[in-house]
Amino acid sequence: MNTQDVIRLASQYLNDLSGHTFDVLNVSKPVTVNAAVNLSKVISKLSPLLGNLIEFNTVEFLNKQNEFADFGKWQRQDPGFPDTIFVGEVQPMPGLEIKAWFPLATEITARFKDSQNHFSFDQTYVVMLAWLPEKIIYGKPRILDVCVVSGLSVAVARDTHYHNPPDYLVLEPEDTTQRTANLQQTNTNGYKFQGSIEELLEAQKIVDSWGVEGKIYKPTRDYQRLLRQLRIRYEYRLDTNFAKMDRIVHPGIKEFKQRIYNTEVHGMTVGQWNRLLSSRREENIKIFLQGYLDIKEENIDELID
Repeated sequence: MNTQDVIRLASQYLNDLSGHTFDVLNVSKPVTVNAAVNLSKVISKLSPLLGNLIEFNTVEFLNKQNEFADFGKWQRQDPGFPDTIFVGEVQPMPGLEIKAWFPLATEITARFKDSQNHFSFDQTYVVMLAWLPEKIIYGKPRILDVCVVSGLSVAVARDTHYHNPPDYLVLEPEDTTQRTANLQQTNTNGYKFQGSIEELLEAQKIVDSWGVEGKIYKPTRDYQRLLRQLRIRYEYRLDTNFAKMDRIVHPGIKEFKQRIYNTEVHGMTVGQWNRLLSSRREENIKIFLQGYLDIKEENIDELID
């Protein structure tokens, strides 16, 4: 079994998680519709906790599959990238970066900042697990669907989307290979031009002097040196929204997001639930919660219990 065999097999098992419920935490059913409306406003705050629990349990799930046992074991590394690696005989070492997504949030907020230079053998893949509580706002976390894509393809899509010198620069990390593992830098960053119009036109002439391929992103030292000269010469600000998964414009992630929003759950699509619960129109929310989730206006017996 080689690296791609391990990734391919893991992808097959992960795709089988669609519809799977993780018994890691159970949000109780609201006893009144008012309580349900209040819960709908805060349920997204559970996303980081449940996302981590789902990631932990995904690793345990993979290690239960007998096909991996003779070659190694899936193991989390925290901190570190990727957050899950296959430790054993297979080289280069396969890895999975697991990102849980709660689609009632405003966007896919997970970030992917690692440099293209870290994917020389395409040995690391990104796993996105979309999940919701069984009953939209309560119950145990249930996997709606899974997306597995090449980490290299995500990095390339990210850099291609953002990079637009001199207006926007994507910069590789400095060479830190001589440092200890915990001090090595692996993340790219995005920088937005902040100079005057005159300075932008001047910087554009510099970029034009690089030739016809001057705007094509390269993670090489020579090209990065050109970009750093621009950043030193002109004013740029660090873009704190850089590399959010929702903004990378990766075709596989884009298709996955649309597929999730079109998935029907309890009488409406996920996209419709998203719009309803984010609207904050409480009367509409009450009507749909009562109609689709069987949450009553008042239930004195349950309140007493």
